[in-house]
Amino acid sequence: MSDRTAPDSQGPLAQMAGALLNAWVGLAAGTLAIGVFFQIEIAAAVRTWIESTAYNHCALVIPIVLYLIWDRQSSLRGLSAAPMPAAALLAFPAGIAWLAAERLGIMEGRQLAVVTLFEVLCLAMLGWRLWRALLGPLLYLYFLVPFGEFLTPKLQDITAWFIQQGIGYLGFPAYIDGYIIEIPEGIFFVAEACAGLRFLIASIAFGALYAILMYRSHVRRTIFIAVSIIVPIIANGFRALGIVWLGHVLGSAEAAAADHIVYGWLFFSFVILMLTALGLPFREDADPVPATDSPMIPVAGGQRRGMAAGLSTAVLAAAGPLIVMGLTTAATVPATVLRPIDLSPACVAAGPAIPAPGGLGPAVVQRVNCAGLPLAVRVEVFSPRSTAAPINAERRRLTRLPDADDISEAPLSAEAGAAGDGWRLIRANKPAFLAAAAMWVDGVPTLPGMAMRLHLARTSLTGPSQAPVLVTIVPVLDWAGIDIARRRDLETRLSAIVGARRDIGEQVQAIAREVR
Repeated sequence: MSDRTAPDSQGPLAQMAGALLNAWVGLAAGTLAIGVFFQIEIAAAVRTWIESTAYNHCALVIPIVLYLIWDRQSSLRGLSAAPMPAAALLAFPAGIAWLAAERLGIMEGRQLAVVTLFEVLCLAMLGWRLWRALLGPLLYLYFLVPFGEFLTPKLQDITAWFIQQGIGYLGFPAYIDGYIIEIPEGIFFVAEACAGLRFLIASIAFGALYAILMYRSHVRRTIFIAVSIIVPIIANGFRALGIVWLGHVLGSAEAAAADHIVYGWLFFSFVILMLTALGLPFREDADPVPATDSPMIPVAGGQRRGMAAGLSTAVLAAAGPLIVMGLTTAATVPATVLRPIDLSPACVAAGPAIPAPGGLGPAVVQRVNCAGLPLAVRVEVFSPRSTAAPINAERRRLTRLPDADDISEAPLSAEAGAAGDGWRLIRANKPAFLAAAAMWVDGVPTLPGMAMRLHLARTSLTGPSQAPVLVTIVPVLDWAGIDIARRRDLETRLSAIVGARRDIGEQVQAIAREVR
């Protein structure tokens, strides 16, 4: 590579590209390593972008970042890449964070750690001054992560509360039971899709982009992003209340809810226009002051420093996945023959128990008949060193229809009594669906949550006394003809069936003890 000073006539992007040539080998090696070692996280993110309407916008993040880099050409004038091999040490805490998220079974945490590792790679390759000049576009890369799904239950609570308060203010009759709102004209359900997560995430992404483009002050940027978070939450409450009120006015809940997604996007478009209008009077149009007008001079030994920075980051980033590979090998699922759960006298066997295909561990399923209600009872055992991620994924797969949208969970009703401890009813309305599920970890009924994740993360390293067990009970019915009233009756009957057998936990413990 030539050591001559780059001509002043070159544009800032051409200057930056010329400087980056000194470190391209390390940058390529680091990027390739991240892509190879974290392909599971990347594939999961892309799959979520495609399948979830809340994250379709993530596919636009990289083009937006490229535009933002192009947009700040003037502020890059005279800057050159100055690789910092020492910055690669920051990959160590990022790798620890990834390993913790992997053991806890939090995919969003793993993906956030991967983006952080890429940020560390950029810092190590570009140097502090150039990395800081590109900080806005580089931080925008965090929107590649489909993050925020854990907020859905809380957003559902806020939306249901908003509807309840609005109905009280408007003064028309309604009965509200959790997420179910009954008015004389019909029934509404505050489903996961109605929680407003898709609007909130899209609004935050828009707010961050708007703040980067329109403001130079960090205070104004922070305020606008905060407004972009608060406004869609309030607006979604008004949207949901408006649909319920429209059902009251039209005399039909079904008519009001028929196009509620269309109403939602129209309302969201109005909210975005309102945010844009509110932000315009405070815009800062002045171009940022260039960092320097001096010509760009390649750094001595830049190629060797770039190689060292890139490879050091790659090696430290690879440590976490290599550790997990060893742990996964130690967590092989034991081969064992399982016996089904005995639900007599409430139920009688309708066929032999058979091994269940498609599971992550040994599984058995049996059809039973409970006073005319056919059920499929499935027992699945996982590796004693399993983390929470595969158990939660399998629970989700077995208790949800592929096309179900409005899903909620609740404890088993009073009919189950003490036998229902740890059991959860998973319900859907469109189409109607019902399943009961319970998990035992170290022989104790355990609910999904952070406590379960922490416990399994620890036992995946130290080993538990008993293997985790997942039990699901699903009515074998034609769900297309089931309405909400019928589903409620099924909930009561399912609770009574579980309550009729007080020793389910003891049966599960006996099964778990047989797995070594």
